[in-house]
Amino acid sequence: MFSKPVYKFLSVLGVTLQYACVTHCAFEYIGDFVVCSGPSMEPAIYSKDILFTEHISTRLGWFRKGDIIISKCPSNPKQHICKRLVGLPGDTIRHGFTTHTVPIGHVWLEGDNSSNSTDSRIYGPVPQGLLRGRAICRVWPLSDVTLLTT
Repeated sequence: MFSKPVYKFLSVLGVTLQYACVTHCAFEYIGDFVVCSGPSMEPAIYSKDILFTEHISTRLGWFRKGDIIISKCPSNPKQHICKRLVGLPGDTIRHGFTTHTVPIGHVWLEGDNSSNSTDSRIYGPVPQGLLRGRAICRVWPLSDVTLLTT
């Protein structure tokens, strides 16, 4: 039905599409790499550090205080943020004279560099549906490869 070159092209195209689909699913549902930018997590994470993140724990709610979380920004969903999880649903968070209770279905995220971080102190509790992943380790620069899990 097809000539040999056309059959070979369609075979290569089919295999390429299969690999592309598997790669997409792995990066979307299992884990991926994230380049961090900005000073909000210094000194734990510096701008241009590359982190390996996993997505399973945020989908299943298997995270805890102290984890470094990658999330969509509540004020700009096209942007991703990298912050430390400091409050779970039901926790009371106190900053100065103000007290916040984290509602069900939300978490409280803050940058380690509190003087230079836009975080839950500004935009409030973050819906758990915006969480994208949990940072496992820093993979770049190679001189600073580190596990980030608590």
